[in-house]
Amino acid sequence: MRRAGTWGVVLALAGAVAVAGCGGSEGANVEPDERPVVVPDSGTPDASVPDAGQPDAGRPDSGTPDSGTPDSGIPDAGPQPLPAEAYPTLEGWRFVGPEAGGPSEMLDVATDGSGNLWVAGGEDGLFLLRKTASGYAERFERFTMADGLRPYGYMPDGSAPPGTKYLKVISVEGGPGSATVFVGYQGKPPPAGAYDCENNWDGPNPDPSIYKSGDADRVTLTSSGLQVVHYDIFSGPGVVAREPQGRERICNIYRLAYDPATDTIWFGANHGFARGDGHYPGNPTCNGQMSCWGGEEHTHPAIAGCSDSDHNGNCNGESPGPVTDRYFGIAPTGNGDVWFGGANRSVKFLYGSRNRNYWKAASETEDFPYAANRLDIWPDPFYEVQPNGEPTYYTPKMRDDDNVSAMALTPDGGAYVSSFNHGLRVLNASGNLAGDLTDKLLNPYLTAMAYDSSGDTLWVGYWWGGGISRMSGNGSGATHLFQSLGALGGHPVYRLRVDRTGGGRRVLAAFGALQDKSGGKAGALGIYTGP
Repeated sequence: MRRAGTWGVVLALAGAVAVAGCGGSEGANVEPDERPVVVPDSGTPDASVPDAGQPDAGRPDSGTPDSGTPDSGIPDAGPQPLPAEAYPTLEGWRFVGPEAGGPSEMLDVATDGSGNLWVAGGEDGLFLLRKTASGYAERFERFTMADGLRPYGYMPDGSAPPGTKYLKVISVEGGPGSATVFVGYQGKPPPAGAYDCENNWDGPNPDPSIYKSGDADRVTLTSSGLQVVHYDIFSGPGVVAREPQGRERICNIYRLAYDPATDTIWFGANHGFARGDGHYPGNPTCNGQMSCWGGEEHTHPAIAGCSDSDHNGNCNGESPGPVTDRYFGIAPTGNGDVWFGGANRSVKFLYGSRNRNYWKAASETEDFPYAANRLDIWPDPFYEVQPNGEPTYYTPKMRDDDNVSAMALTPDGGAYVSSFNHGLRVLNASGNLAGDLTDKLLNPYLTAMAYDSSGDTLWVGYWWGGGISRMSGNGSGATHLFQSLGALGGHPVYRLRVDRTGGGRRVLAAFGALQDKSGGKAGALGIYTGP
């Protein structure tokens, strides 16, 4: 059966948050020798509730969306496209989807410097809707591995890893220049009984077709096709003292954010986040050495805890390790610092404030003296504080994970933060709670959010039963586009962006596929050019 899930394993239930070490025995504190042997100096690195009339999507539990759509729910043909006449007629909006050659899933959308629209289409690949003099083209163009996309890294000699390759495009971000985007992938799903891409490297039977899968590309549109440079996000042999054989943890790139102030592409991923040089030329034989792979990996505002798989209230003899997962929130501040929001904790990563010294900013994210920097936006109900001041969450019952789904910069340098299951809060520039806008929403299950400086507006998208809401930045008023979206009102909104490329302003909305009793309805891209 064809799997037509959302982000697949990207959206695991909150009770199944990863507990993974950067070397098998890592605690919430990252000791200095877990970082690369050669630490760069302080200079710039080298290199709303639904009515009865809407589709019944099923009310979600308290966690993030389930880890993939069940195989039995969608037939082999996949989600069926909505006919063009079924799209809502809303002033200022255009909707386009598979009927125009687009993917059945719209997981992310971004623009390049020329205003072209790029869509992350999951297993269908990467899609382009070209900008024209009168708006946008009538049909999408599709790109896959046959066109040069590379959802896998390199073996030490620069060759491709053995085994069947897997393509699932889950994120996209505009890059430098007129025709460049960054593309993020999901790692290859493992067979039954095998370790996934995060843990496969350290498992009993490492499979390079799994542990080398995922990561990201920089893709440039040329007159003859695509020019692709791959970011193989790992540390090679001898780079990390406690993991001398190397480490392969980062693979699922949920969100990307390009910061022109530092020419940095930020990777929001499973387990942690990482940094890449925006103009990295690529080096297939680098083998994860810091001098040539094109960035630094990885950092996480982890907490100490255990997986407690049977939920019986104890650790079952398991030693607490770092609890860290799913960094969907990324918001550059403009001075080189970046807000990152994860499943468990968030942080203001002080990359710019520390003179672009990644490892200094990493220390102030991870180490014991900086526990206050690891932000618990929706506070946990209980924890134990160790003598060193570090809280330890022995079981999931002691936690109420934040499950951040998006972040956006506020006008004063703080951050709007949405959650898959908690709603919407506001942080000030210091990371303190400055507001809670959840009571203005149709429901607290948010999958997307973006700030629009035109009229101080927030756009929010719902996972279940809500469509899109448009609200003032201070929460004083809201307009809910739910029933007016018709059939699309029940679809998850996976991404919202406010785009000003080439002048003017437009809001982009990526609607995902909706599983229903008929087998499923495909998603669509919404383009709003109204006031």
